[in-house]
Amino acid sequence: MEPDLFTAAAEERQEKDPSSSPLAVRMRPRVVDEVVGQRHLLKPGSPLRRLVGEGSGGPAGPSSVILWGPPGTGKTTLAYVVSKATNKRFVELSAITAGVKEVRAVIDGARRASGGFGKDTVLFLDEIHRFSKAQQDSLLPAVENRWVTLIAATTENPYFSIISPLLSRSLLLTLEPLTDEDLTSLLRRALTEERGLGGAVTLPGDSEAHLLRIAGGDARRALTALEAAAGAALAKGEEEISLGTVEETVDRAAVMYDRDGDQHYDVASALIKSIRGSDVDAALHYLARMIDAGEDPRFIARRLMISASEDIGLADPAALPLAVAAAQAVAMIGFPEAALTLSHATIALALAPKSNAATLAIGGALEDVRKGLTGQIPPHLRDGHYKGAAKLGHAQGYVYPHDVPGGIAAQQYAPESVAGRQYYEPTRYGAEARYADVVDKVRERLRGDGS
Repeated sequence: MEPDLFTAAAEERQEKDPSSSPLAVRMRPRVVDEVVGQRHLLKPGSPLRRLVGEGSGGPAGPSSVILWGPPGTGKTTLAYVVSKATNKRFVELSAITAGVKEVRAVIDGARRASGGFGKDTVLFLDEIHRFSKAQQDSLLPAVENRWVTLIAATTENPYFSIISPLLSRSLLLTLEPLTDEDLTSLLRRALTEERGLGGAVTLPGDSEAHLLRIAGGDARRALTALEAAAGAALAKGEEEISLGTVEETVDRAAVMYDRDGDQHYDVASALIKSIRGSDVDAALHYLARMIDAGEDPRFIARRLMISASEDIGLADPAALPLAVAAAQAVAMIGFPEAALTLSHATIALALAPKSNAATLAIGGALEDVRKGLTGQIPPHLRDGHYKGAAKLGHAQGYVYPHDVPGGIAAQQYAPESVAGRQYYEPTRYGAEARYADVVDKVRERLRGDGS
């Protein structure tokens, strides 16, 4: 939940005494061009630009906008900027604390303000996914009649959490996590601008890098940490925010991790090798280092999916579906909750029985193919569904396995050049032991050696 930062009273206090407001509030963009990140939404001619009256035709667009994105990416900021640019009243509610009664009060007030003073209202509704269907239904008349400009924010997929009638009447804008470049620009502006820290302190490179890791793409978190660290430095009579000061104030050590350098790959490698070695505690340690450093959770999930096939395979056939499910969940929920899903998958994979038989099997088959051991497909396996196939002998003599007792027909499947090659050699670990018991008997039947 974001605090109610932009009620009329809060705005008045900020104008009278800017220093009384948190740094994250003081650095809020006042116009669209001050917004960091979200370049895909701020291009000339974009719906958001048109919403604030830029481009041909003046203010335009739907009376409802849904902003979907992770925390700290600027949802409240964009709503406030729209209200300022269009000279509209700004009222903020949170679906956590507000209900239909509060929404109706805002709508009634908006209708009075529009009729009596000619001033329209922007209603910013945070966490709209927490509203029930009935509560969301109560918004429809105001949206349809344009009594308010509704700007709703959600961190959850709106196609699952927002009712269809409201979604169909809204412009859906997807916000992306802020990049390190975006946050660096914001931090440096906060250090130098008068409404920020006004040059009272400096931020060396190692401290800046640590703040970026702490932020995890969240502008509010970055500015809050900077303000705390700056206050601690000034209290000690220092004009530079040292790395030690940042660590003290945010209670988080600077983990050695470079998302674009060697550490990125070294820690990822250590995670996978710990899973392969069945050391669940070491695997969780490296996972925690990646999470704490702000690693992309989708990258971690992809590595776990690879591990499930490369190192576990048929020893636990459920490992890959579990890893895929984890990746899908991570993509839907993001951090911080995604940490729980990644932990779930990491523990399961680390404790699963291990087999690289599938890895070796495809490796051996690829090696033979690359050596040129391809050969002709046996005629009885070729396609026989076209005119003239029978004259070529295609599909002739093929034995349909379902017509044979046991469902295994003794006939040649592989090309002559690799006939008899055995690429898959199952282990007897975990569930793969079942395949080890079966594969030799199947191969005997295929050769016509078994009964």
